[in-house]
Amino acid sequence: MHEISCAWKSDMSFVANVNGHELVLDADESFGGHDQGPRPKPLVLAALAGCSGMDVVSLLRKMREPVSWFNMRVQGQLSEEHPKTYTSVRIIYEFKASDGLKDEAVRKAVDLSQERYCGVSALLKKAIPVEFEIAYL
Repeated sequence: MHEISCAWKSDMSFVANVNGHELVLDADESFGGHDQGPRPKPLVLAALAGCSGMDVVSLLRKMREPVSWFNMRVQGQLSEEHPKTYTSVRIIYEFKASDGLKDEAVRKAVDLSQERYCGVSALLKKAIPVEFEIAYL
């Protein structure tokens, strides 16, 4: 079981304790906050990126692929109506073309993360489409 605590501090500010790390959540000023931390919904996107990214790096290292730089951009499409939820998510996995990575290894690592290992992706896929692409910069 995982458990976090999340304490209200003031106005729209909360402090979550996650694995012994404090994380401030806040709203922007138009919603009564002071913009002292991220909003909750984008943290879902960050959790997805962190979960899948850790899988991909671990798998590529096991394959002895020469990764020197790796980035992900995650886009979440929000609904117009309340409650505003993500209606779809897209992950763009970015790698350096100059690293000499084998495309088949990268695709295998990303596919394994998306289809087998990433629990955040598996959870989101129960509710919305999660798509991805691989880009070499």
